[in-house]
Amino acid sequence: MPFRKDWGRAHTLTRPIKIWMSAHALAILQSLILISAANGAPVLFARLLGARFAHPIDGGIVWRDSHPLLGRSKTWRGLAAAVLLAACAAVLMSLPWQLGALAATSAMAGDCLSSFVKRRFGLEPSSMTLGLDQVPESLFPAVACSAYLPLGPLDVALIVLVFFVGELATSRLLFAVGLRDRPY
Repeated sequence: MPFRKDWGRAHTLTRPIKIWMSAHALAILQSLILISAANGAPVLFARLLGARFAHPIDGGIVWRDSHPLLGRSKTWRGLAAAVLLAACAAVLMSLPWQLGALAATSAMAGDCLSSFVKRRFGLEPSSMTLGLDQVPESLFPAVACSAYLPLGPLDVALIVLVFFVGELATSRLLFAVGLRDRPY
């Protein structure tokens, strides 16, 4: 019965690969949860608090092109909400709270970069730009998560892709139930 003996050895060799793959799948899932918490927190807090504590990060500065630096929708409240919610999500997943804070800060940096670019093109705050609204706010934190989690370049690319598709689907769902003004 050499077939069974060889199969047992092959099974023994594939076990570490399966463990490695499951660790990557878990790290990808954890990263997506942190990124989603960070990106969803400002919207949630805006719904809960309205205009209260919504002070713009850019302080109302107008760039030399006569457009706001970032716009009124990028607020200190949104940044604080993102850090708080992502840090709590990290702790709930038995990860360091610092990872959640880092993911949130990176996501908000990506979001601010998107807003800066959109303002340079003369687009209104909260206007939707396919790709520019999803890629930086998922790429930056996915790369940052790799400091704590076993994520390689392909894992980061997969996180960005899944976030991109998930953001589009979620946007349509939130529009359908009346929580978003317009879908993508």
